Amino acid sequence: MKSRAARILRKRSFRPVAPWAMACTLTLCAAPLRGEAVEKTSRQGPVEVLARLAPVVSTIGDSVTLTLRATAEKDVELLMPEFGEALGRFNILDFLQETSVDTEGRTVMKQVYELDPPRSGEQSIPPIMVEFVDRRAGMTPVPDGFDAYEVLTERLPFEVASVVPDDAAADLHDAFDALSPLPTPGTQRWPWILSGTAGVVAAAALWPFWLKIRQRMRRRSACDLALTRLQRLAVLPRTEAAQIDAFFVELSALVRWYVENRFELRAPESTTEEFLVAMSRSPDLTAEHQALLKDFLHRADLVKFANFIPTESDIATSIEAARCFLEETRHDAPMLDPDTAPGSAVAALPATASQREVARA
Repeated sequence: MKSRAARILRKRSFRPVAPWAMACTLTLCAAPLRGEAVEKTSRQGPVEVLARLAPVVSTIGDSVTLTLRATAEKDVELLMPEFGEALGRFNILDFLQETSVDTEGRTVMKQVYELDPPRSGEQSIPPIMVEFVDRRAGMTPVPDGFDAYEVLTERLPFEVASVVPDDAAADLHDAFDALSPLPTPGTQRWPWILSGTAGVVAAAALWPFWLKIRQRMRRRSACDLALTRLQRLAVLPRTEAAQIDAFFVELSALVRWYVENRFELRAPESTTEEFLVAMSRSPDLTAEHQALLKDFLHRADLVKFANFIPTESDIATSIEAARCFLEETRHDAPMLDPDTAPGSAVAALPATASQREVARA
């Protein structure tokens, strides 16, 4: 049976887009009771975003769970927020991201955060922005002057109770007598100098370990890094031949980077044919995925080296095929530093006059 990615790669049709009217509605659910969850739904056009926080009343030291679920109609591309975006004030204990397609063909993307509030009292989750590109027939993909449409969630208030009991004042004792003055320190300073020197030496010795711990905390799945880069690449302009050529160069490099890291194929400077030979020896890549990648890379080579000008349908098909391949092979993807992800070749191209106007706006 052919995989979904293989079927998409061979799909040749593309439906044009035209303007559409947007409507945005916000629904606030009933006020939650103590310890329950609060949910708020934001909708704009074909995209609905549900933000859920549980519990709304907790105790300091307990974590809270934030769920961000976006549902988009068929042929609408979702762009979820970056990891931890707008959540810098909270300690992120755990993170999960899932993508699926429901029975009606709608794309459902979900992000789940386990957060540790830093203090007690009344707090809130700030509004979070989800972006989308409308690729349905008869619709305008993006609004004029922007890279994508935007849906902003509502603020989610919650309360973190202190561990100090309400009747703590009843247990307090009377104040003690005034403390006696501290003794005047002696003239010998060498113990203080020795202690300070020992502290500096210990800090210098522990600094490399601290850097490694921080780097490990920043790591993300190779699949998530590739999907994030693919989302940004998909909305970049492709109105000129140089931009289309650079687009396929980066798309090909992105897929090769993911395959090398996911399946441990170390061939960064190899040609396409050499890369395919190395790929055929991998026991983890199925024959179907090998055939898919061979077809995909050859298509990219036609654009890069044979002056082949693809249609918008070809470009959309290549993007969707790459996305499906990433999703189908995300299991056991290694954790990598975000700085190792490939950069943007398209963004480095000179912009046209109209694109510079968009950038200034």
